[in-house]
Amino acid sequence: MKSSIATISWCYKEAMAAAEIDANLASSIRELAQQAKAASRVLSAASSEQKNRVLERVAKALRSDDAVARVLEANAKDVNAAREARVSAALIDRLELSRTRLAAIADALVHVAGLPDPVGVVEETRVLDNGLRTGRMRVPLGVIAMVYESRPNVTVDAAALCLKSGNACILRGGKEAFHSNRALADVFVAALEAEGLPRASVTLIPTTDRDATLALVRLDGLVDLVIPRGGEALIRFVTEHARVPVIQHYKGVCHVYVDGEADLEMATRIIVNAKTQRPGVCNALETLLVDRACAATFLPAIAKTLTDKKVELRGDARARELCPELRAATDADWDTEYLELILSVAVVDGLDAALAHIARHGSYHTEAIITRNEGKAQRFVREVDASMVLVNASTRFNDGGELGLGAEIGISTTKLHAYGPMGLKELTTRKWVGYGTGQVRS
Repeated sequence: MKSSIATISWCYKEAMAAAEIDANLASSIRELAQQAKAASRVLSAASSEQKNRVLERVAKALRSDDAVARVLEANAKDVNAAREARVSAALIDRLELSRTRLAAIADALVHVAGLPDPVGVVEETRVLDNGLRTGRMRVPLGVIAMVYESRPNVTVDAAALCLKSGNACILRGGKEAFHSNRALADVFVAALEAEGLPRASVTLIPTTDRDATLALVRLDGLVDLVIPRGGEALIRFVTEHARVPVIQHYKGVCHVYVDGEADLEMATRIIVNAKTQRPGVCNALETLLVDRACAATFLPAIAKTLTDKKVELRGDARARELCPELRAATDADWDTEYLELILSVAVVDGLDAALAHIARHGSYHTEAIITRNEGKAQRFVREVDASMVLVNASTRFNDGGELGLGAEIGISTTKLHAYGPMGLKELTTRKWVGYGTGQVRS
């Protein structure tokens, strides 16, 4: 995990040391942001039908042989370069596209097009004693900057959600996915122009220069929100240097607690899914907590199941007493987002100990309990502080698509202004509106 983060985000660490940004680069980024700001005003008034037609055009293109061939050819350049650089298998998985994945992206676009448009919806309406009718209207945020690594699908996800919610977006993808991002952005821009919307509604930063990120996040007055998605080093860099609001999601150290009253067959299915279905994502399981009451029965069995699936297990002293083959966990393991087939395992003394462990080592992302005891389940839900808490289900469900939001633009673990997966509503804010008949304040 450490090597993959170093590979992905070394450029941002170098950028931290830069005293000045090249004036020409800073000017170019500002000009792109100004164009995006102008486009955002057009988008804020665009009809739902016009925005939906853009999304449907992009979906249709991503199912066509011509566009698919162009995107996959571009993606192959990025994947081959990543393999030559010997990056981790988890990073390759995030980077690689296929016809199947492009079809899934197209399906997500159609789903987003079918979602209710939040822009202009008036909520919390009431009539004051003086007859003034008031409410809170959902409006776009304006210009949203996405700074992200590895995953080219974020290019489409972010563009789609920003467009549907009436926001312009500026996309700053990582250099490891530059060709893929450019090919996907070109498809989106063509659809925008075909429907009469400004091409600057979706802007991909056309350079891999590391200082472009620094220039972008300093544009207060032009950029309304920055959403970084990627390694912890990238997110900390953006947070430390931004002059505009930032949605943070440092890492996903996700836990599953197997209670002494759990259905152990269910627990096995959930743990295997949470850890092995796609280990390189933020909602994958990283730490397994097992109640001492069932550890002697359950732990050897689940250890064998996971080992057979090539998962490396790192256990505390009590886990290793029951499974001596486990590698000894270090203090750092409990705070590590592995993003690969490695799992930390601890035996705990019941629910209180599990809650204490999660409070100490959790990352406010996703936590799950496996139990038949409704009281314990409800206590876990109430007391665990995370953007999603699950009972008898895999951590992999903390995802915008799985939760019915369509594609997500990110998962916020900072609570302001959103907590958890961010869909269309989370990309709007609310302004007060009032309708009067001549009222004046006395």
